[in-house]
Amino acid sequence: VQLVESGGGLVQPGGSLRLSCAASGFTFDTYVMAWFRQAPGKEREFVATITPRGARIYYADSVKGRFTMSRDNAKNTVALQMNSLNADDTAVYYCTARNGDWSKDRGAYYYWGQGTQVTVSS
Repeated sequence: VQLVESGGGLVQPGGSLRLSCAASGFTFDTYVMAWFRQAPGKEREFVATITPRGARIYYADSVKGRFTMSRDNAKNTVALQMNSLNADDTAVYYCTARNGDWSKDRGAYYYWGQGTQVTVSS
C-alpha cells in the first residue's frame, strides 16, 4: 500500500494550494479517504473525509467553506483544494485511507502517506 502526497509549499495568507494524493496497492474505490494535518507541537487533526464513491464529504469546522476535497476513482487519486489560507493552516498534511465507515478519528485510519508541508506566511 502506498499513499503519496504532493502539492505542498509556501503560500501567502489569503492564497490557495491544491494538494494531491496518489494511492496504490489497495482497492481504492472501496475505501474512505481523508486528510489530516499536524502543526508543530499539536496533535494530528481531522481536515476532511470522502466516502468511496464521493457521495458524502465531511469537513472540520475550521476549514469548512474554504477547503474542498474530491476524488477520482479512475485515477486512484484524492485532492484537497485549499483557498483563503491563513497562518493557522500551516501544518504537515497527510492523506489516509480506511475500509469502513467514514470517521474523524485518526485512530480509525490505517494507511498513511508521508505528508506534505504547507506553510502560510508573508
